[in-house]
Amino acid sequence: MEVVTLALFIGGAVTMAVWSTLDVVFSEERRVARRLQDLSDLERGSAAAVEPLSRPFQQRVLRPIGERFAGGLSGLAPRGYRERLQARCRTAGYPSGMDGDSLLVVKAAASVAVGAIGTLFAVAFADDVVRALLGAVLLGALVWFVPDAWLSGRIRERQDALRRELPDMLDMLLIAVEAGLGFDAAVTKYVRNRTGPLSEEFAVALREIQAGMSRREALRNLAVRCDVFELSAFIMAMVQADVFGVSVGSVLRSQSREIRVKRRQHAEELAQKAPAKMVFPLVLCILPATLIVLMTPAVIGIARAFGAID
Repeated sequence: MEVVTLALFIGGAVTMAVWSTLDVVFSEERRVARRLQDLSDLERGSAAAVEPLSRPFQQRVLRPIGERFAGGLSGLAPRGYRERLQARCRTAGYPSGMDGDSLLVVKAAASVAVGAIGTLFAVAFADDVVRALLGAVLLGALVWFVPDAWLSGRIRERQDALRRELPDMLDMLLIAVEAGLGFDAAVTKYVRNRTGPLSEEFAVALREIQAGMSRREALRNLAVRCDVFELSAFIMAMVQADVFGVSVGSVLRSQSREIRVKRRQHAEELAQKAPAKMVFPLVLCILPATLIVLMTPAVIGIARAFGAID
């Protein structure tokens, strides 16, 4: 009887484990997620807008709760500061899915948490409580600017990625336009076949055009979002070509040649800066080690000659 009970228990446990594994692997949400991974950014954004249940649980449930809390807290901040923070998050491509209000909540929470922890340590362990409390307040104030530094780094990384990808994008658009596609169709083809921040931004511009916005306004919004000089110059040329009826192919060809020249000049500029940047590691790290290796035998020999050491 005990053997039968044990066999039934093991069989039930194995059945539950297999059922749970199959449910996790072949669940509807995971099938939808795998299908979305095969789509481009433009198609994925359109699918999420049409079917909200295709988005992950974090975006469907947890994100709206955080947005309500962020809305209540951001109402205390000046409107101009909130707009600048939102614009910087937009330029950075909303890193980690955070907009201006979410980043404001992170800044406030981090400052309050660090300040509270510093205050507890000051009260519990410090001899001079007043000075320790002042240090905790200053530390909390410094933590307030840490997310700003992180956001600035993400903005620089994204803008560098946009500059690197722009010449290749222009070549692809030129090939597609000369093959007979229109500009919007060429951009759609590029968005579907490439990944990265530039394709994401053009996907947003395409969605704005599909929603009824004019191409000029959508391209101007793209230039404002990215805040990259080379991309702004290209968009300005495309808007002017649309106004005056200039051939799109000739504009793309000239812009591609000009932007490649600018990219080469930028690379040469970085190469010229490299020797100046190498001075500090050479002086602080390599030169002391070299002097130690070269001078130690001479110092030892001189010391032995004067009888300082045996």
